[in-house]
Amino acid sequence: MNSAKTIGILTGGGDCPGLNAVIRAVVKSAILQYGWRVIGIEDSFDGLIWPNRYRELQLEDVSGILARGGTILGTTNRGNPLAYRVPENGKENVCDFSDRVIRNAHELGLDGLIVVGGDGTMRIALELYRKGLNLVGVPKTIDNDLNATEISIGFDTALHTASEAIDKVHSSAESHHRIMVIEVMGREAGWIALEAGLASGADAILIPEITFDLEKICTCVRQREKAGKTFTIVVVAEGIDIPAAGGSGSSTGKRLHPQPGMAANWVAEGLARCTGRETRVAVLGHIQRGGAPSPFDRILATRFGAAAIDLVAQGEVGKMVCLTHGAIGQADIAEAVRITRCVDPHGELVRIARATGICFGD
Repeated sequence: MNSAKTIGILTGGGDCPGLNAVIRAVVKSAILQYGWRVIGIEDSFDGLIWPNRYRELQLEDVSGILARGGTILGTTNRGNPLAYRVPENGKENVCDFSDRVIRNAHELGLDGLIVVGGDGTMRIALELYRKGLNLVGVPKTIDNDLNATEISIGFDTALHTASEAIDKVHSSAESHHRIMVIEVMGREAGWIALEAGLASGADAILIPEITFDLEKICTCVRQREKAGKTFTIVVVAEGIDIPAAGGSGSSTGKRLHPQPGMAANWVAEGLARCTGRETRVAVLGHIQRGGAPSPFDRILATRFGAAAIDLVAQGEVGKMVCLTHGAIGQADIAEAVRITRCVDPHGELVRIARATGICFGD
């Protein structure tokens, strides 16, 4: 029997569907299985930097949140305690609050901290672990780009959302005989673009992992016209390589910091010029982060949350729960952030997409 412990939990980085399901699983597993206390840390690591930003979570606090989007604890992707920006006298000072985070965690009596987040949050967690904070990571990111796990919480729901949106755009494009360029999230990894494009019958998919030539997408449009197709669906990941303003029609290998719509608008303008066809842009943006989690994400989040508590009970800190060959496992957080989990340009999904006529512009 494990001695009574006090466990903290926080959600960091961008929100995504399934965060509340993790919180629920952590609270229920900690209380019902081990008899532990759970402290909810508000707004990511901010709750361990500033006073009175935490609260004890009871079973009633997590009742009814399994299917709810967002996070009851709040989150931020700007609260890095290792380089925290503090406004002072009209300027911003960058401060290292990591020692304060660890001190406050100890003052709260935390025996372990469950950190739910993506690559940025896990990098912070790794540094705090190295400084002496006992913690366990839970992977969540709609980009699905965390190493050491086959899938992260939020990706499946985002994929469903993107696929449904592309389906709706598809019928509009066909009715108006347009080229439609749909931008989805994915700064360094094109998983949403690839899988949503494949699921929705896209004609072309542009992802960060494959260097493209816009003229080849234009050729795809012309070939479709010759075959009697009067519309084209192009799915674009926000992080594709695009030239600087006034550049050529080929990707450069130098990735600009993506802003919403930048990639899609550049592609659409180029396609309109080279084909003379009416072209429209749809930027899905933060709709991909919202809404109720899919059944898969609810189950995955529940599995991850319960497994994270088990790791704390076993004294396995500095680890991240993961999914490997369909089974729950664990990996060092250092391995999870060692590289970005990107699409394999020669992998099965890309091969299938090519075999079914999807153009990648290469």
